Amino acid sequence: MKRWIVAFAGLLCVLGPGALYSFSLMSAPLTAAFGWTAPSVTWAFAIANLFLAIGGLVGGVLSDRVGPRPIAVTGIILWGAGYAACSTLAQSHSLFLLYLFYGVIAGFGAGMAYISCLATVLRWFPNRRGFGGGLVIMGFGLGSFVYNAIVKQTSAFAAISSNTATYNKAQTSALADHVPFDVAKYAMDPANVAALMSLFLYSGIAMIVVGVLTAFFVTRPSAEMLAASEGETANTPQLTLAATLADARFYVLWAMLFLNVFGGITVLSNMVPIMHELMGHQHDFTGAMSPDPTGIFAFLAVFNGLGRLFWGWLSDRISRRVTFAIVLGSQALAFFILDGGSKDLTFVSIGVGILLFCYGGGFGVMPAFNADFFGTKHFGANYGAQLSAWGLAAIAGVYFTGVMKSLSGTFVGLMQPVSIMLLVAILLPIIIETPKKTKKTEKLVNAAAPVAA
Repeated sequence: MKRWIVAFAGLLCVLGPGALYSFSLMSAPLTAAFGWTAPSVTWAFAIANLFLAIGGLVGGVLSDRVGPRPIAVTGIILWGAGYAACSTLAQSHSLFLLYLFYGVIAGFGAGMAYISCLATVLRWFPNRRGFGGGLVIMGFGLGSFVYNAIVKQTSAFAAISSNTATYNKAQTSALADHVPFDVAKYAMDPANVAALMSLFLYSGIAMIVVGVLTAFFVTRPSAEMLAASEGETANTPQLTLAATLADARFYVLWAMLFLNVFGGITVLSNMVPIMHELMGHQHDFTGAMSPDPTGIFAFLAVFNGLGRLFWGWLSDRISRRVTFAIVLGSQALAFFILDGGSKDLTFVSIGVGILLFCYGGGFGVMPAFNADFFGTKHFGANYGAQLSAWGLAAIAGVYFTGVMKSLSGTFVGLMQPVSIMLLVAILLPIIIETPKKTKKTEKLVNAAAPVAA
């Protein structure tokens, strides 16, 4: 039972940091509250992803050395504190502080919590790494779904959304009519600004409480299972970070993760406005129409979490290489569907659902892929280094999205080039070699698993 307790605790621990994917829920209200531009606010999301990767590397190295619990607790506190600190923006109106609190502090903490929980749960499932890694990462993906569901039920958010809708509609009309937009006239009501700040404050506190309580159950497995997981008695490779960085396979895996994240982040960073465009609401960004893309995305966010578990589980059965090739191909299909020009709600929802399912799937497969090649003894450091692909892909994806929007006047213009890129990327999992596992290793792993249970 203990492995399942640890796995469930790891899943719950990363739910809070998983609210990172809910940024599009808060970004539009921030523009209405302080008169910031949408691209400038979106950069906070990109910075958070970059520092998540940095926090993942630092947290991974420390977790390997001192154990996962203190690193997970520290990460959760940093994430929640950074999120809560955004509540002070009403006094400063500073974009720099948004980047600092949400991007640097919260993002760094999210990375520490993410890698410590992932590395620990992966070691508890030595013969089912795809499933074990996918299980805890599912929690990170579901964080957005849970957070959206809770926040959207509050009366405060309903008023905030209505105020934001008025602001965005007026701004869109001014741009269409080529007249100056009066920010002061349509800015968010002070009472709603205060409510928005309270959401940041109370959300951060709640995330710290839940995360810290569950982090105390994130512990390493027994020495017997660690020996099986790390392959020490079977003489399987257990590469240090330096040895991993000297291995060409690391860079193939890095490129695979980069392209998977790049494809998803181009849409995730501006999901709500993109869905408005795809559904034919380019000139009526109100968020109050029927059907409401904001509510649809809140529901579809569950696919980001479920994809992590499903694809990780599947990779244990049909190989990591085949699974990741299918993930990339399915993402390309999703972009092709969205580029089709249909404004039908069902059509758009299917495309976005596939995209989120496969975007999450890349994260579900890659940790086990890394452990298969480089072992689990130094997994925290090794996979922490690979997470740099996540951070850089976020920066590149947000920049690319902004460029395509400025050149074409629409987000939809990015669909076709990203689809082609992902089709070409299918070659990467095909050319990489398959990790070899001896019968002796399988026997030792299977024999050790019941010991820790």
